[in-house]
Amino acid sequence: MTRRSFLSSLPAACAAAQRKRRPNIVVILIDDYGWRDTGFNGSKFHETPNIDRLAREGMVFTNGYSASAVCSPTRAAIMTGKAPARLHLTSHLQGASNRFHHTKVIQPSARLALPLDEVTIAELLRGQGYRTACVGKWHLGTQGFLPSDQGFDVSLAGDEAGSTNSFFYPDWRKKINLDAKPGDYLTDRLTTLAADFIRENKAREFFLYLPHFAVHTPIEGKPDKVKKYDAKSNPNDPQNFGEYAAMIESVDESVGQIMKTLEETGVADNTLILFSADNGGVTSREWKNRPVTSNLPLRSGKGHLYEGGIRVPTVVRWPGVVKPGSTCSDPVVSYDYAPTIADAAGIPTQKLPAMDGRSFTSLLRGRAGKVRDLFWHYPHYSPQKGRPAAAIRNGDDKLILFFEDNHAELYNLKADIGETTDLAQSQPAKAAAMRKRLEAWLKETNAQIPAQNPNYDVAREFEVGAPMGPLTAK
Repeated sequence: MTRRSFLSSLPAACAAAQRKRRPNIVVILIDDYGWRDTGFNGSKFHETPNIDRLAREGMVFTNGYSASAVCSPTRAAIMTGKAPARLHLTSHLQGASNRFHHTKVIQPSARLALPLDEVTIAELLRGQGYRTACVGKWHLGTQGFLPSDQGFDVSLAGDEAGSTNSFFYPDWRKKINLDAKPGDYLTDRLTTLAADFIRENKAREFFLYLPHFAVHTPIEGKPDKVKKYDAKSNPNDPQNFGEYAAMIESVDESVGQIMKTLEETGVADNTLILFSADNGGVTSREWKNRPVTSNLPLRSGKGHLYEGGIRVPTVVRWPGVVKPGSTCSDPVVSYDYAPTIADAAGIPTQKLPAMDGRSFTSLLRGRAGKVRDLFWHYPHYSPQKGRPAAAIRNGDDKLILFFEDNHAELYNLKADIGETTDLAQSQPAKAAAMRKRLEAWLKETNAQIPAQNPNYDVAREFEVGAPMGPLTAK
């Protein structure tokens, strides 16, 4: 079945769901936002009163995960409900082609856009009468592969750009086509546009996707906020970067403004809000030669398949369904978002395209979940010095397979959330069983596996050369 014929079949299939007002859906995605960057997850430095309020009024997923350790693959997973490995969209777009010619393995080329034959959650919801908007970072393709080509009625600021060169107007115009007044702050501008969309569509069902460019580099906060956090910075606290904290406060204010707008328009009680991040916080020295944040007690950060790179703050607020102040320890991952949103909107599972994710609306209703395998595939070298790897989590156990030398590491996350003790040697049977399931999944998804490099040269390992033929989206 073609995408067009599939979508045209949905209205009749979901006629029952049309008879009553379905929930509005708001997805707020923060860029490079670490698991410990929120007050509700223990940050003593960052101030997030609005995000913390969202957590008090909703359900916190203590084991919430991004689909990848970097941005574009997670965004593709959110849109499609599919694992990045299956999509062959496993790297951020600017790193999709292999520019490192002397690394130990040759990383596979990845797609440069989300293919048009993939059915997005925006297309599914629009086919059911929802008004859809993407306001912010897209990073899933350029002309021909923009949000307006993938199911969004309204598309603002979203193209192939993975970051902005400045958060202040007019300098952001060098990368982002979005008008504002001189001196305007990008996070605020996106929030205003998102709030306008809510007001304009308060009388109908809507889907708002608000993927902020913050808190990605460049690390630029408003001067008054930077001054406040610099004054309270404590070098003994690993989270002590005032400019980054200022950016987080602006993001938090955005969340508060969206919630206020929903309340003012009278639709807050019929709106599902999903708040999350595209990958873990940046702990490498990629900005002014200093760590941006700390994910402790989690290990490492963005660009790595250790917990710091993929465990992210995850909250769902859905009045009348989700018990306020509740928590859920069942692991969920961002390729679960599309089937969950579709389920909330009343689209039957059997009427959805094939997805790797599964709906967690039963968890939102307080029911127990079933243990399942979660998978990650990042066959690339990251700018944060992450190595090509794949991973599997089942229950409390997690195994990471590194492609350079084919070794695996096994951790029990309940006893060792910081992944400090590798159990692969002491528990060989468990390690072997999990590795077998991971390798079977990689085969089933037709995942691209790095090849050994005959030109490996440790002295020139990360020397950048001409790109090696990236794939193109179809």
